[in-house]
Amino acid sequence: MKLASTAPKKKQQMGTSPHRPSSIFFTKKFLFRATFLLLFLAFLRHYVFPTPTSTIQQQQQQQQEVANPSIQSKKTSTLPPTTSSQGIPRDDAERPCDYADGRWVRSERGPLYNGTSCGTIKEGQNCMAHGRPDAGYLRWRWQPDGCALRPFDPLAFLGLIRGRHLAFVGDSLARNQLESLLCLLSSASPPELVYRDGDDNKFRRWVFSSHNATVSVFWSPFLVRGIEKSPETGRVHNQLFLDHVDERWASELDRIDAVVLSVGHWFLLPAFFNEGGRVVGCHICPPGANHTEAGFFDAFRKAVRTTLRDVARRRGSHKHVVLTTFSPAHFDGEWDKAGACPKEEPFGEGEKEMEYVDTEMRKIEVEEVAAVAAEGAGGRQPVSFEALDVTKLAMMRPDGHPGPYMYPNPFADGPKDRVPNDCVHWCLPGPVDTWNEILLEMMSRWRETESGR
Repeated sequence: MKLASTAPKKKQQMGTSPHRPSSIFFTKKFLFRATFLLLFLAFLRHYVFPTPTSTIQQQQQQQQEVANPSIQSKKTSTLPPTTSSQGIPRDDAERPCDYADGRWVRSERGPLYNGTSCGTIKEGQNCMAHGRPDAGYLRWRWQPDGCALRPFDPLAFLGLIRGRHLAFVGDSLARNQLESLLCLLSSASPPELVYRDGDDNKFRRWVFSSHNATVSVFWSPFLVRGIEKSPETGRVHNQLFLDHVDERWASELDRIDAVVLSVGHWFLLPAFFNEGGRVVGCHICPPGANHTEAGFFDAFRKAVRTTLRDVARRRGSHKHVVLTTFSPAHFDGEWDKAGACPKEEPFGEGEKEMEYVDTEMRKIEVEEVAAVAAEGAGGRQPVSFEALDVTKLAMMRPDGHPGPYMYPNPFADGPKDRVPNDCVHWCLPGPVDTWNEILLEMMSRWRETESGR
Protein backbone atom coordinates (compact mmCIF):
# COMPACT_ATOMS: atom_id res chain seq x y z
CA MET A 1 0.00 0.00 0.00
CA LYS A 2 1.38 3.44 -0.95
CA LEU A 3 1.87 5.67 2.06
CA ALA A 4 0.52 9.22 1.99
CA SER A 5 3.24 11.83 1.64
CA THR A 6 4.07 13.79 4.79
CA ALA A 7 5.72 16.62 2.84
CA PRO A 8 3.90 19.99 3.04
CA LYS A 9 1.93 20.98 0.02
CA LYS A 10 3.51 24.44 -0.05
CA LYS A 11 7.19 25.12 0.03
CA GLN A 12 7.97 26.47 3.49
CA GLN A 13 11.18 27.01 5.43
CA MET A 14 11.60 25.07 8.64
CA GLY A 15 10.69 27.11 11.72
CA THR A 16 8.35 29.50 9.95
CA SER A 17 5.11 27.93 11.20
CA PRO A 18 3.01 30.56 13.03
CA HIS A 19 1.91 27.86 15.61
CA ARG A 20 5.32 26.29 16.46
CA PRO A 21 5.80 27.55 20.10
CA SER A 22 2.34 26.33 21.19
CA SER A 23 2.88 22.98 19.46
CA ILE A 24 6.16 22.32 21.29
CA PHE A 25 4.61 23.14 24.67
CA PHE A 26 1.70 20.73 24.29
CA THR A 27 3.91 18.00 22.85
CA LYS A 28 6.28 18.10 25.84
CA LYS A 29 3.34 18.11 28.24
CA PHE A 30 1.78 15.07 26.54
CA LEU A 31 5.04 13.07 26.51
CA PHE A 32 5.65 13.78 30.22
CA ARG A 33 2.18 12.54 31.22
CA ALA A 34 2.32 9.48 28.94
CA THR A 35 5.72 8.45 30.34
CA PHE A 36 4.51 8.81 33.92
CA LEU A 37 1.40 6.73 33.17
CA LEU A 38 3.40 3.90 31.54
CA LEU A 39 5.83 3.73 34.48
CA PHE A 40 2.93 3.56 36.92
CA LEU A 41 1.24 0.72 34.97
CA ALA A 42 4.50 -1.24 34.78
CA PHE A 43 4.98 -0.84 38.54
CA LEU A 44 1.42 -1.98 39.19
CA ARG A 45 1.71 -5.07 36.94
CA HIS A 46 5.01 -6.15 38.45
CA TYR A 47 3.96 -5.98 42.08
CA VAL A 48 0.25 -6.70 41.94
CA PHE A 49 -0.01 -9.10 38.94
CA PRO A 50 3.22 -11.15 38.68
CA THR A 51 4.08 -12.60 35.25
CA PRO A 52 2.42 -16.02 34.88
CA THR A 53 4.55 -19.05 34.00
CA SER A 54 1.70 -21.18 32.66
CA THR A 55 2.42 -20.24 29.05
CA ILE A 56 6.08 -21.21 29.36
CA GLN A 57 5.17 -24.45 31.11
CA GLN A 58 2.64 -25.27 28.40
CA GLN A 59 5.25 -24.74 25.69
CA GLN A 60 7.73 -26.96 27.54
CA GLN A 61 5.08 -29.67 27.94
CA GLN A 62 4.25 -29.57 24.22
CA GLN A 63 7.95 -29.92 23.36
CA GLN A 64 8.23 -32.93 25.68
CA GLU A 65 5.15 -34.54 24.10
CA VAL A 66 6.65 -34.26 20.63
CA ALA A 67 10.03 -35.59 21.73
CA ASN A 68 8.73 -38.44 23.89
CA PRO A 69 6.10 -40.83 22.42
CA SER A 70 5.12 -42.01 25.88
CA ILE A 71 3.95 -38.53 26.88
CA GLN A 72 0.57 -37.93 25.27
CA SER A 73 -1.32 -34.69 25.61
CA LYS A 74 -4.70 -35.72 26.95
CA LYS A 75 -7.48 -33.82 25.21
CA THR A 76 -11.17 -34.25 25.88
CA SER A 77 -12.76 -37.16 24.04
CA THR A 78 -16.32 -36.79 22.84
CA LEU A 79 -16.95 -40.10 21.06
CA PRO A 80 -17.70 -41.82 23.39
CA PRO A 81 -16.97 -40.46 26.88
CA THR A 82 -13.82 -42.28 27.86
CA THR A 83 -14.14 -44.76 30.69
CA SER A 84 -11.59 -46.69 32.67
CA SER A 85 -11.49 -50.47 32.61
CA GLN A 86 -13.64 -50.33 35.73
CA GLY A 87 -16.30 -48.24 33.98
CA ILE A 88 -15.51 -45.11 36.01
CA PRO A 89 -15.59 -41.93 33.89
CA ARG A 90 -12.19 -40.29 33.70
CA ASP A 91 -11.56 -36.67 34.62
CA ASP A 92 -11.21 -34.26 31.72
CA ALA A 93 -7.46 -34.13 32.30
CA GLU A 94 -7.24 -37.92 31.88
CA ARG A 95 -9.25 -38.19 28.69
CA PRO A 96 -7.19 -39.05 25.63
CA CYS A 97 -7.09 -37.07 22.44
CA ASP A 98 -10.15 -37.64 20.26
CA TYR A 99 -8.69 -38.83 16.98
CA ALA A 100 -12.12 -39.54 15.48
CA ASP A 101 -12.78 -35.98 14.29
CA GLY A 102 -10.48 -34.05 12.02
CA ARG A 103 -9.54 -33.61 8.39
CA TRP A 104 -7.09 -34.93 5.84
CA VAL A 105 -4.34 -32.45 4.98
CA ARG A 106 -1.66 -32.63 2.32
CA SER A 107 1.71 -33.95 3.40
CA GLU A 108 5.00 -34.55 1.64
CA ARG A 109 6.08 -37.00 4.32
CA GLY A 110 5.41 -40.13 2.29
CA PRO A 111 5.01 -43.72 3.56
CA LEU A 112 7.55 -45.76 5.52
CA TYR A 113 7.37 -48.61 3.00
CA ASN A 114 6.32 -49.37 -0.55
CA GLY A 115 5.02 -52.22 -2.65
CA THR A 116 8.43 -53.81 -3.03
CA SER A 117 10.11 -53.12 0.33
CA CYS A 118 7.39 -54.95 2.30
CA GLY A 119 6.95 -58.62 1.55
CA THR A 120 3.75 -59.25 3.51
CA ILE A 121 1.32 -57.14 1.45
CA LYS A 122 -1.64 -59.15 0.23
CA GLU A 123 -1.59 -59.26 -3.55
CA GLY A 124 -4.93 -57.49 -3.92
CA GLN A 125 -3.81 -54.44 -1.92
CA ASN A 126 -0.44 -53.87 -3.59
CA CYS A 127 -1.72 -50.96 -5.68
CA MET A 128 1.62 -49.49 -6.74
CA ALA A 129 3.02 -52.83 -7.87
CA HIS A 130 -0.21 -53.44 -9.80
CA GLY A 131 0.25 -50.31 -11.86
CA ARG A 132 -1.86 -47.66 -10.18
CA PRO A 133 -0.62 -44.55 -12.00
CA ASP A 134 -1.41 -41.85 -9.43
CA ALA A 135 0.53 -41.52 -6.18
CA GLY A 136 -1.31 -38.54 -4.74
CA TYR A 137 -3.31 -40.76 -2.38
CA LEU A 138 -0.06 -41.33 -0.47
CA ARG A 139 0.43 -37.62 0.24
CA TRP A 140 -2.17 -37.04 2.91
CA ARG A 141 -2.09 -37.25 6.69
CA TRP A 142 -4.88 -37.17 9.25
CA GLN A 143 -5.05 -33.98 11.32
CA PRO A 144 -7.30 -34.48 14.37
CA ASP A 145 -9.19 -31.52 15.77
CA GLY A 146 -7.44 -30.07 18.79
CA CYS A 147 -4.40 -32.34 18.93
CA ALA A 148 -1.60 -33.82 16.85
CA LEU A 149 -1.13 -37.32 15.46
CA ARG A 150 2.54 -38.14 15.21
CA PRO A 151 4.11 -40.18 12.40
CA PHE A 152 4.35 -43.89 13.07
CA ASP A 153 7.48 -44.85 15.00
CA PRO A 154 8.19 -48.58 14.42
CA LEU A 155 10.80 -48.85 17.16
CA ALA A 156 8.48 -47.21 19.68
CA PHE A 157 5.71 -49.67 18.75
CA LEU A 158 8.03 -52.66 19.02
CA GLY A 159 9.18 -51.39 22.39
CA LEU A 160 5.58 -51.31 23.60
CA ILE A 161 4.94 -54.94 22.59
CA ARG A 162 8.32 -56.27 23.73
CA GLY A 163 7.74 -59.70 25.23
CA ARG A 164 4.02 -59.49 24.45
CA HIS A 165 1.47 -60.93 22.04
CA LEU A 166 -0.72 -58.61 19.94
CA ALA A 167 -3.53 -60.27 17.96
CA PHE A 168 -5.86 -59.03 15.23
CA VAL A 169 -9.20 -60.83 15.05
CA GLY A 170 -11.96 -60.37 12.51
CA ASP A 171 -12.63 -60.21 8.80
CA SER A 172 -10.46 -59.16 5.86
CA LEU A 173 -10.31 -55.56 7.11
CA ALA A 174 -8.74 -56.81 10.33
CA ARG A 175 -6.20 -58.56 8.12
CA ASN A 176 -5.78 -55.35 6.11
CA GLN A 177 -4.87 -53.45 9.29
CA LEU A 178 -2.60 -56.28 10.44
CA GLU A 179 -0.68 -56.30 7.16
CA SER A 180 -0.32 -52.53 7.33
CA LEU A 181 1.22 -52.90 10.79
CA LEU A 182 3.62 -55.61 9.63
CA CYS A 183 4.84 -53.38 6.83
CA LEU A 184 5.27 -50.41 9.16
CA LEU A 185 7.22 -52.50 11.68
CA SER A 186 9.32 -54.24 9.03
CA SER A 187 10.86 -50.87 8.16
CA ALA A 188 12.75 -51.25 11.45
CA SER A 189 12.83 -55.00 12.12
CA PRO A 190 11.94 -57.95 9.86
CA PRO A 191 9.15 -60.27 11.06
CA GLU A 192 9.52 -64.05 10.96
CA LEU A 193 6.46 -66.11 10.04
CA VAL A 194 6.32 -68.94 12.59
CA TYR A 195 2.80 -70.31 12.11
CA ARG A 196 0.32 -70.56 9.25
CA ASP A 197 -2.98 -72.40 8.94
CA GLY A 198 -6.15 -72.29 6.89
CA ASP A 199 -6.81 -71.43 3.28
CA ASP A 200 -5.75 -67.94 2.16
CA ASN A 201 -3.48 -67.69 5.24
CA LYS A 202 -6.39 -66.95 7.55
CA PHE A 203 -4.43 -67.85 10.68
CA ARG A 204 -0.84 -66.63 10.92
CA ARG A 205 1.70 -65.66 13.55
CA TRP A 206 4.92 -63.67 13.31
CA VAL A 207 7.74 -63.06 15.75
CA PHE A 208 9.96 -59.99 15.89
CA SER A 209 13.01 -61.61 17.45
CA SER A 210 14.67 -58.24 18.04
CA HIS A 211 12.02 -57.50 20.68
CA ASN A 212 10.65 -60.98 21.46
CA ALA A 213 7.29 -59.66 20.24
CA THR A 214 4.51 -61.71 18.68
CA VAL A 215 1.86 -60.47 16.24
CA SER A 216 -0.89 -62.74 14.93
CA VAL A 217 -4.09 -62.70 12.93
CA PHE A 218 -7.22 -64.84 13.39
CA TRP A 219 -9.95 -65.10 10.78
CA SER A 220 -13.35 -64.67 12.43
CA PRO A 221 -15.73 -62.57 10.29
CA PHE A 222 -18.49 -62.54 12.94
CA LEU A 223 -16.43 -62.81 16.16
CA VAL A 224 -19.17 -65.17 17.35
CA ARG A 225 -19.45 -68.74 16.13
CA GLY A 226 -20.55 -68.94 12.51
CA ILE A 227 -20.82 -71.20 9.51
CA GLU A 228 -19.89 -69.30 6.39
CA LYS A 229 -21.93 -69.48 3.22
CA SER A 230 -20.64 -71.78 0.52
CA PRO A 231 -22.23 -71.42 -2.92
CA GLU A 232 -20.30 -74.51 -4.05
CA THR A 233 -22.34 -76.61 -1.64
CA GLY A 234 -25.55 -74.68 -2.18
CA ARG A 235 -25.38 -72.85 1.16
CA VAL A 236 -26.08 -69.22 0.28
CA HIS A 237 -26.76 -67.94 3.82
CA ASN A 238 -24.33 -67.58 6.69
CA GLN A 239 -25.31 -69.22 9.97
CA LEU A 240 -24.54 -67.10 13.05
CA PHE A 241 -24.79 -68.24 16.67
CA LEU A 242 -25.15 -64.92 18.41
CA ASP A 243 -24.80 -66.22 21.97
CA HIS A 244 -21.51 -68.12 21.50
CA VAL A 245 -18.13 -66.53 20.88
CA ASP A 246 -15.91 -68.11 18.22
CA GLU A 247 -13.57 -70.36 20.21
CA ARG A 248 -11.13 -70.63 17.31
CA TRP A 249 -9.65 -67.36 18.52
CA ALA A 250 -11.17 -66.91 21.98
CA SER A 251 -9.50 -70.08 23.26
CA GLU A 252 -6.15 -68.35 22.68
CA LEU A 253 -6.94 -65.33 24.84
CA ASP A 254 -4.91 -66.52 27.81
CA ARG A 255 -1.82 -66.22 25.59
CA ILE A 256 -2.73 -62.80 24.16
CA ASP A 257 -1.93 -59.49 25.86
CA ALA A 258 -3.79 -57.13 23.52
CA VAL A 259 -6.40 -57.86 20.87
CA VAL A 260 -7.71 -55.70 18.04
CA LEU A 261 -11.18 -56.72 16.83
CA SER A 262 -12.58 -55.63 13.47
CA VAL A 263 -15.77 -56.89 11.82
CA GLY A 264 -18.85 -55.58 10.09
CA HIS A 265 -19.12 -56.16 6.36
CA TRP A 266 -20.00 -59.86 6.61
CA PHE A 267 -23.12 -58.96 8.60
CA LEU A 268 -24.53 -57.28 5.50
CA LEU A 269 -24.68 -60.65 3.71
CA PRO A 270 -27.66 -63.07 3.79
CA ALA A 271 -27.74 -64.93 7.10
CA PHE A 272 -29.74 -66.96 9.60
CA PHE A 273 -29.43 -65.92 13.24
CA ASN A 274 -29.44 -68.46 16.07
CA GLU A 275 -29.91 -67.93 19.80
CA GLY A 276 -30.68 -70.45 22.52
CA GLY A 277 -30.33 -73.33 20.09
CA ARG A 278 -32.92 -72.11 17.58
CA VAL A 279 -33.25 -69.76 14.62
CA VAL A 280 -34.62 -66.40 15.77
CA GLY A 281 -34.55 -64.54 12.46
CA CYS A 282 -32.77 -64.01 9.20
CA HIS A 283 -31.41 -61.30 6.94
CA ILE A 284 -32.48 -61.43 3.28
CA CYS A 285 -34.58 -64.47 4.09
CA PRO A 286 -34.97 -66.97 1.26
CA PRO A 287 -38.42 -67.40 -0.31
CA GLY A 288 -40.64 -69.63 1.77
CA ALA A 289 -38.54 -69.32 4.91
CA ASN A 290 -40.69 -69.53 8.03
CA HIS A 291 -38.59 -66.97 9.88
CA THR A 292 -38.77 -63.26 10.63
CA GLU A 293 -36.82 -60.81 8.49
CA ALA A 294 -34.61 -59.23 11.13
CA GLY A 295 -32.18 -57.10 9.16
CA PHE A 296 -28.63 -57.10 10.49
CA PHE A 297 -28.24 -54.23 12.97
CA ASP A 298 -29.67 -56.13 15.93
CA ALA A 299 -27.64 -59.24 15.10
CA PHE A 300 -24.50 -57.14 14.82
CA ARG A 301 -25.11 -55.56 18.22
CA LYS A 302 -25.71 -58.95 19.85
CA ALA A 303 -22.56 -60.42 18.30
CA VAL A 304 -20.40 -57.51 19.48
CA ARG A 305 -21.98 -57.62 22.94
CA THR A 306 -21.48 -61.37 23.28
CA THR A 307 -17.86 -61.04 22.24
CA LEU A 308 -16.92 -58.17 24.54
CA ARG A 309 -18.66 -59.66 27.58
CA ASP A 310 -17.09 -63.04 26.98
CA VAL A 311 -13.62 -61.49 26.83
CA ALA A 312 -14.36 -59.53 30.01
CA ARG A 313 -15.40 -62.69 31.88
CA ARG A 314 -12.37 -64.76 30.97
CA ARG A 315 -9.66 -64.97 33.59
CA GLY A 316 -6.09 -64.09 32.79
CA SER A 317 -3.53 -61.35 32.90
CA HIS A 318 -4.41 -57.73 32.26
CA LYS A 319 -5.61 -57.37 28.70
CA HIS A 320 -6.36 -54.51 26.36
CA VAL A 321 -9.25 -54.94 23.92
CA VAL A 322 -9.59 -52.58 20.97
CA LEU A 323 -12.57 -52.56 18.62
CA THR A 324 -11.79 -50.89 15.30
CA THR A 325 -15.02 -49.28 14.14
CA PHE A 326 -16.72 -49.87 10.80
CA SER A 327 -14.77 -48.89 7.70
CA PRO A 328 -17.13 -47.66 4.93
CA ALA A 329 -16.96 -48.85 1.34
CA HIS A 330 -16.96 -46.38 -1.57
CA PHE A 331 -18.72 -47.99 -4.51
CA ASP A 332 -19.98 -45.33 -6.91
CA GLY A 333 -21.47 -47.95 -9.20
CA GLU A 334 -21.39 -51.65 -9.97
CA TRP A 335 -18.41 -53.49 -8.50
CA ASP A 336 -17.35 -54.87 -11.88
CA LYS A 337 -17.76 -51.69 -13.91
CA ALA A 338 -14.92 -49.31 -14.71
CA GLY A 339 -14.92 -46.28 -12.43
CA ALA A 340 -16.55 -47.95 -9.43
CA CYS A 341 -14.31 -45.97 -7.05
CA PRO A 342 -12.42 -43.49 -9.25
CA LYS A 343 -11.62 -40.73 -6.73
CA GLU A 344 -8.02 -39.52 -6.48
CA GLU A 345 -8.37 -37.19 -3.46
CA PRO A 346 -10.08 -37.29 -0.07
CA PHE A 347 -13.47 -35.74 0.53
CA GLY A 348 -13.35 -32.30 2.09
CA GLU A 349 -15.20 -31.48 5.30
CA GLY A 350 -18.94 -31.44 4.57
CA GLU A 351 -18.49 -32.68 1.00
CA LYS A 352 -19.92 -36.12 1.77
CA GLU A 353 -22.50 -37.17 4.34
CA MET A 354 -21.93 -40.46 6.09
CA GLU A 355 -24.28 -43.21 4.90
CA TYR A 356 -26.94 -44.49 7.27
CA VAL A 357 -25.52 -48.02 7.47
CA ASP A 358 -22.03 -46.73 8.23
CA THR A 359 -23.38 -44.42 10.94
CA GLU A 360 -25.40 -47.15 12.62
CA MET A 361 -22.64 -49.76 12.52
CA ARG A 362 -20.21 -47.35 14.13
CA LYS A 363 -22.79 -46.28 16.69
CA ILE A 364 -23.41 -49.87 17.77
CA GLU A 365 -19.70 -50.52 18.24
CA VAL A 366 -19.03 -47.34 20.20
CA GLU A 367 -22.06 -47.93 22.44
CA GLU A 368 -21.19 -51.55 23.17
CA VAL A 369 -17.57 -50.73 24.02
CA ALA A 370 -18.72 -47.99 26.40
CA ALA A 371 -21.29 -50.32 27.97
CA VAL A 372 -18.91 -53.19 28.71
CA ALA A 373 -16.32 -50.79 30.09
CA ALA A 374 -18.95 -49.28 32.37
CA GLU A 375 -20.02 -52.70 33.61
CA GLY A 376 -16.52 -53.20 35.00
CA ALA A 377 -16.62 -56.91 34.24
CA GLY A 378 -13.26 -58.65 34.46
CA GLY A 379 -11.28 -61.61 35.66
CA ARG A 380 -8.59 -61.55 38.32
CA GLN A 381 -7.26 -58.36 36.85
CA PRO A 382 -9.14 -55.73 34.87
CA VAL A 383 -9.65 -55.82 31.13
CA SER A 384 -9.69 -52.44 29.42
CA PHE A 385 -11.88 -51.74 26.41
CA GLU A 386 -11.52 -48.97 23.88
CA ALA A 387 -12.88 -48.09 20.44
CA LEU A 388 -10.44 -47.28 17.66
CA ASP A 389 -12.87 -44.94 15.94
CA VAL A 390 -11.85 -44.75 12.27
CA THR A 391 -15.26 -44.52 10.59
CA LYS A 392 -15.19 -40.82 9.75
CA LEU A 393 -11.57 -40.65 8.65
CA ALA A 394 -12.10 -43.78 6.53
CA MET A 395 -15.31 -42.40 5.02
CA MET A 396 -13.38 -39.35 3.82
CA ARG A 397 -10.87 -41.44 1.81
CA PRO A 398 -12.62 -42.72 -1.34
CA ASP A 399 -9.25 -42.47 -3.08
CA GLY A 400 -7.51 -45.07 -0.91
CA HIS A 401 -8.96 -48.30 -2.31
CA PRO A 402 -7.34 -50.64 -4.86
CA GLY A 403 -10.27 -50.25 -7.25
CA PRO A 404 -9.36 -52.01 -10.49
CA TYR A 405 -5.76 -52.43 -9.30
CA MET A 406 -6.76 -55.34 -7.13
CA TYR A 407 -5.30 -57.24 -10.09
CA PRO A 408 -2.01 -56.42 -11.85
CA ASN A 409 -2.11 -53.93 -14.72
CA PRO A 410 -5.85 -54.15 -15.47
CA PHE A 411 -5.63 -51.72 -18.40
CA ALA A 412 -2.49 -53.05 -20.03
CA ASP A 413 -4.55 -53.97 -23.10
CA GLY A 414 -6.41 -50.67 -23.17
CA PRO A 415 -9.56 -49.28 -21.51
CA LYS A 416 -12.24 -51.76 -20.47
CA ASP A 417 -15.89 -51.26 -19.69
CA ARG A 418 -16.03 -54.19 -17.27
CA VAL A 419 -13.31 -54.73 -14.69
CA PRO A 420 -13.50 -55.98 -11.08
CA ASN A 421 -13.06 -53.31 -8.40
CA ASP A 422 -12.21 -53.48 -4.73
CA CYS A 423 -13.69 -50.40 -3.06
CA VAL A 424 -13.73 -51.93 0.43
CA HIS A 425 -10.15 -52.76 1.36
CA TRP A 426 -7.24 -50.30 1.40
CA CYS A 427 -4.11 -49.94 -0.66
CA LEU A 428 -0.85 -50.67 1.13
CA PRO A 429 0.67 -48.27 1.80
CA GLY A 430 -2.42 -46.12 2.20
CA PRO A 431 -4.96 -44.60 4.60
CA VAL A 432 -5.14 -47.75 6.73
CA ASP A 433 -1.63 -46.96 8.00
CA THR A 434 -3.29 -44.14 9.95
CA TRP A 435 -5.30 -46.73 11.91
CA ASN A 436 -2.00 -47.99 13.31
CA GLU A 437 -0.68 -44.51 14.01
CA ILE A 438 -3.68 -44.06 16.30
CA LEU A 439 -3.18 -47.55 17.75
CA LEU A 440 0.38 -46.56 18.67
CA GLU A 441 -0.91 -43.51 20.54
CA MET A 442 -3.42 -45.68 22.41
CA MET A 443 -0.76 -48.21 23.37
CA SER A 444 1.59 -45.46 24.54
CA ARG A 445 -1.15 -44.25 26.85
CA TRP A 446 -1.72 -47.80 28.16
CA ARG A 447 1.95 -48.13 29.04
CA GLU A 448 1.91 -44.77 30.78
CA THR A 449 -1.13 -45.87 32.80
CA GLU A 450 0.47 -49.20 33.72
CA SER A 451 3.67 -47.46 34.81
CA GLY A 452 1.66 -45.23 37.12
CA ARG A 453 0.10 -48.09 39.07
